[in-house]
Amino acid sequence: MLKHMEKRKVDKMKSDRIEILNNKIIKQYLDKKIVLGYGNINSPIILIGEAPGSKEVELGEPFVGQAGEHFQEFLGILGINREDVYITNTVKYRPTKTNPKTGRLSNRPPTLEEIDKFRDYLIEEISIVNPKIVVTMGNTPLKCIFEKDVKIGNVHGKLLYKKISEENKLIFPLYHPAAVIYRPQLKDVYLEDLKELKKIIDNFKNDMK
Repeated sequence: MLKHMEKRKVDKMKSDRIEILNNKIIKQYLDKKIVLGYGNINSPIILIGEAPGSKEVELGEPFVGQAGEHFQEFLGILGINREDVYITNTVKYRPTKTNPKTGRLSNRPPTLEEIDKFRDYLIEEISIVNPKIVVTMGNTPLKCIFEKDVKIGNVHGKLLYKKISEENKLIFPLYHPAAVIYRPQLKDVYLEDLKELKKIIDNFKNDMK
């Protein structure tokens, strides 16, 4: 009974801290449509993408729409459910560029300036969730966490370590799930990386129940 009450107290503190953080982000970017982190704040796994796309902005949740379909396949390979993990993006609004001929907006990678602006927010978000492993998807979260020109091509599928808020965290870099669509030659490499990640995650399964 006491343990249960203590857990509820910790959960409430975490939830309150996430809410305060989210409100800070929203207030700083009143001119943007913000897509906040979502999921199980007690998960041993945090999954970090680059930035939301148009469908994610529309629905207000990371990795939905077409991106969500690929993400579900990704989770299926790992043998975990969406509700068991915490999901967020590095940059919380959609970075866009305009086609000069059609005037249409399309996605673009976040700039280094945008990544820098969200670094403190992302580090705080990781600290609050306090996962056992941080899974980065794509170059953007990798650059944000390591604050240097780390390239996904050099470190994908390798277990790295980084001190975050005075605590060493396991970092597992992956190519972004969408990268396999645009670069089919990455598929075999990507699947091998997922197998390695699954071995690690299987050790955390009891913490996800």
